[in-house]
Amino acid sequence: MLDSLSIKIIRWPLAQTAKVADKFGVTANQTTLFGFALGCCAFPALLLEQYTLALGFIIANRICDGLDGALARIQGISDAGGFLDISLDFLFYSLIPFGFVMANPEQNAVAGAFLIFSFIGTGSSFLAFAVMAGKRGIENPVYQHKSLYYMSGLTEGTETIACFVLFCLLPNHFATIAYIFGAACWFTTFTRIYSGFHTLKQSDIKTE
Repeated sequence: MLDSLSIKIIRWPLAQTAKVADKFGVTANQTTLFGFALGCCAFPALLLEQYTLALGFIIANRICDGLDGALARIQGISDAGGFLDISLDFLFYSLIPFGFVMANPEQNAVAGAFLIFSFIGTGSSFLAFAVMAGKRGIENPVYQHKSLYYMSGLTEGTETIACFVLFCLLPNHFATIAYIFGAACWFTTFTRIYSGFHTLKQSDIKTE
């Protein structure tokens, strides 16, 4: 829901940083892999209940995630790079709640499982529609420079990162936050399935 707004805010600083990184020979795929490695470092920090440190790795991961896209727009957007980026993003998104579960399984296990379950809904509806939209040549008027059709919803990347920040700032309230955000994710899933189905159905009618 907030991605279109946050992109406008961070686009310029990311573009300027990408220009500098490009001059030093840094590639988009290298940035994607480096960012994922930083994100994975949040996991041991969570296990040790070092939540401020984990938050730092989470933010670093997200900066790299924005930077790799800015680099790709300079160096050329590729399907391979888009595939790598989205695959590692979804792995990272599931890793963070899993880290909180492992840090305090008695308190966080069920809520964490519910949240990861909800991520399956948002992720599968997102990717399934992207495949079909790409097959039919349906373009998104808002996110024109994405490798995949970026289907919006109530819970997008910006909201997910805000949720992770809250986890780290209020770790004792992980379960409550996870249940609330998980429910919002399921709202996103159902609206994506509904709108995606009808969009593709209309596309089928036009091609008949």
